[in-house]
Amino acid sequence: MQQPVQTTLSSRPHATPRVLAAELSDCPPGATVRLQGWLHRRRDLSRVSFLIVRDRTGLAQVVLTPDEAATVHASEESVLEVTGTATANPAAPGGVEVTSPTITVLSPTTEATGLELWRPDPGASLPQLLDRAPVAWRHPRQKALWELSSAAMRGFRRGMEAQGSSEIQTPKIVANATESGANVFKLDYFGQPAYLAQSPQFYKQQMVGVFERVHEVGPVFRAEPHDTVRHLAEYVSLDAEVGFIDDHRDVLEVLRRTVSAMVDEVAASRAAHLLGLEVPQVPEEFPVIHFRDALALVGAPEDEPDLAPAHERALGEWAQREHGSQFVAVEGYPMVRRPFYTHPQPDDPHWSNSFDLLFRGLELVTGGQRLHRHADYLAAITARGESPEAYADYLQAFEHGMPPHGGFAIGLERFTARLVGADNVRRVTLFPRDLHRVSP
Repeated sequence: MQQPVQTTLSSRPHATPRVLAAELSDCPPGATVRLQGWLHRRRDLSRVSFLIVRDRTGLAQVVLTPDEAATVHASEESVLEVTGTATANPAAPGGVEVTSPTITVLSPTTEATGLELWRPDPGASLPQLLDRAPVAWRHPRQKALWELSSAAMRGFRRGMEAQGSSEIQTPKIVANATESGANVFKLDYFGQPAYLAQSPQFYKQQMVGVFERVHEVGPVFRAEPHDTVRHLAEYVSLDAEVGFIDDHRDVLEVLRRTVSAMVDEVAASRAAHLLGLEVPQVPEEFPVIHFRDALALVGAPEDEPDLAPAHERALGEWAQREHGSQFVAVEGYPMVRRPFYTHPQPDDPHWSNSFDLLFRGLELVTGGQRLHRHADYLAAITARGESPEAYADYLQAFEHGMPPHGGFAIGLERFTARLVGADNVRRVTLFPRDLHRVSP
């Protein structure tokens, strides 16, 4: 005879260790198990009821008799603790379900979510998902989107560490704009002007003088008035800087190895399996095309200073068609379109030793070789009509010897959006910040 179900609002210590949903299939039939998670869905049939419990690893099925079900008063998304018997059932997730349960409500819901999280698709518009983000991210497929980003960050760190890099953390409140004073968020910092960092560029360069190779995962801020599906005012940047290079091609190879590690980590994730993700193949060498040749290839005017989105798409199609690659690097952008610290192309200073990496027809990475001699920085800053004194803290590293170096930055959200084919970068951003949104 089965014990009656107990539904309470209190929690008590248990001698039985918690079992995660993904571990339930390893439990021998007849073993006592304890689950903790959210009530994902309840299904009441004539002869039996099912509670689907969700935790961080997946779903588990709990079976109740009609009498047992009648005593359970918990709505979907209530937090439950379930202690019962592991019972083999090929139809259950993982082939094992829980029977004869004792159920404790650890935290009840106080109102409906307005989202059907148990459905394969949450059935909500993007604004609804963003407005209800704390709950919407509980949907397994939604959660998997960020799990891909999490895997990509692990892969980035692993890839850079394997190449001798040290992880650093740099300030996000800075005294100078990194690239353009028109695109920074200004702050009143205890009565002094300051800015939210556009990138860790200045600091990661300085740390090349300490560690030779450095990387960072952190937020960056761009006060750009873009209202597009590919831009955010705050995003996660995967930054790297490496010393003792010959030119930007060395940086591109470090990037290739790092992207390969990111893709490997993504491919090994549960999220990739859940989403049925088509993981890209990273080639042994990225196809490379010079900017001037890229313009000719896409039929753009030869004096065009940058690539338009349509040009990027056309280049992506060319790389896939001609090289079988979903990646292509465009090198040699005009110096007028690059920051002052960019190293010019030695044989023609009109062009730069820089690159963008396109992934599936969209810019994913910007990188290149930097200036490393102090005199070159003085000349470059003066040519901008600025005083080197304004950059004194930054320039002190170059006064004391810096190796030839370069680096890159990957936009995490853009990488994930491209992986899953999202129509808007906000779909893969936990709490996006843009022209119109500063909450939740």
